[in-house]
Parts: sequence; structure tokens; C-alpha cells
Amino acid sequence: QVQVVESGGGLVQAGGSLRLSCAASGRTFSSLAVGWFRQAPGKERDIIAAINWSGGTTYLPDSVKGRFTISRDNAKNTVYLQMNSLKPEDTAVYYCAVGESRYYTMNAGTYKYWGQGTQVTVST
Repeated sequence: QVQVVESGGGLVQAGGSLRLSCAASGRTFSSLAVGWFRQAPGKERDIIAAINWSGGTTYLPDSVKGRFTISRDNAKNTVYLQMNSLKPEDTAVYYCAVGESRYYTMNAGTYKYWGQGTQVTVST
């Protein structure tokens, strides 16, 4: 079993930065892929970053590439999402999810353990 807790959300002005943290319990965390998803009101939950078990391979869609960075510290059982140059359209609830294999996928259904979400609001 893996417990997942996100933190670091908040209100920021456009152009600002936030760093989200995803802390997970469980001895297997370091061998599992992790994804960050976001969901804005009335929209679907979309993947916005993913990282494999070692941190050696990451995924960022074009919508956030160049602005967001995902990384992990397995010694701390934590994955980070650094978000720079934030835009109002980045406003959403951000979720961290831990998969069941070493390698990430784009499919939310393949992630087994989810956090409760953290709100990110970007003002103009």
C-alpha cells in the first residue's frame, strides 16, 4: 500500500512559480513511476508530467514543456513538480499518482495510488 500526499499549491500571480511536492509512504515507492495530473472545473483530468522509477526518464506535454520540471528524490520518497512562468490557464487541482510499474504511462487508469489533490490558482 502507498499513501500519497501533495503539498505546495496556492495562489500565485501570472508569471510566478510554485513547487509541488508529492510525498509517499511505502517501501516500494522508489521502484514505481509517478505522474502529476491536473483537473480544471468542467474539464477532464489530464496528465502534465510523469517520471519513471529512477528519475532517468520524464514526460512533459507541450502545454507545460519548458515551464514545468518533474524530479524525484527516492531517498526522501518524494516527487517534485517545479512550475515556472505560470499562466491563468494552469489553474486547476493538481494530483499526484503512483503507478504499479517502474515505467510511466499517459493513462490515468494505470495509476493506482492517488493523493487528495492540491489547488493551484494563477491570477492575472
